[in-house]
Amino acid sequence: MAGLKNSIVLVTGGSGGLGRSLARAFAQEGCRVVITARDPARLKVAAEDIGRAGGELLALPCDITDKKQLEELAETIRARWGAVQILINNAGVARAASFLETTDEMWDEILRTNLTGAFYCCKAFLPGMIEAKWGRIINIGSTTSKVGYSHVAAYVSSKHGLLGLTRALALEMARSGITVNAICPGYLDDELTRANAQRMAEKTGKSVEQILASFASTAPQRRLIDPDEVAALALLLAGEKMGGMTGQAVSVDGGATMA
Repeated sequence: MAGLKNSIVLVTGGSGGLGRSLARAFAQEGCRVVITARDPARLKVAAEDIGRAGGELLALPCDITDKKQLEELAETIRARWGAVQILINNAGVARAASFLETTDEMWDEILRTNLTGAFYCCKAFLPGMIEAKWGRIINIGSTTSKVGYSHVAAYVSSKHGLLGLTRALALEMARSGITVNAICPGYLDDELTRANAQRMAEKTGKSVEQILASFASTAPQRRLIDPDEVAALALLLAGEKMGGMTGQAVSVDGGATMA
């Protein structure tokens, strides 16, 4: 990953399992990494974990659905290190419910976090990339960015929207030195997947292990995806040699989607 050393990287949703893997991977490459999340306590624990990988790390609490907080975050990062060069829009929430059981509040929370939050982040950090004539935006989508799933209408809608944002912004930035791509993981082997499995187990009477096995069975490889696999792809997309790749949605899903 020659050329990434000292790059300024922002990972939203940095306190979760995938966020930690992403931040750790870039820290190991010598990047200056900022992680952000809403919960300061969880963010502190994540920072201690990621810090063992070496590199420079800032843990700055922020609610990405709040434009004022994002503006303050951008100012803080710029004052400490400079403009963000690599933005990874990873923050997200997932809730499972049938369509008729999906409340207005659930719909608003999921769309505002998964889609509007990414939009706000791009608005906050894109100007610095345009000024530098170089940048990388990596949106963490999902297999639900490409296909529909039952009982997650709001989540599917948000991730389809995130893919649309990726493609539209990639076109606008095509001659600016900035690439915009999406990574679309399948079911991850992380705490979010396990929390959803727990909720489904409570509703269905099945065990958590049975639910996780059903998740894994949706992919030809019959397994969950390690967050480090997603982080490895993010490193590749961020590299200087991948400047010709933009507007793409790359799946890391054990073969679950092949389009």
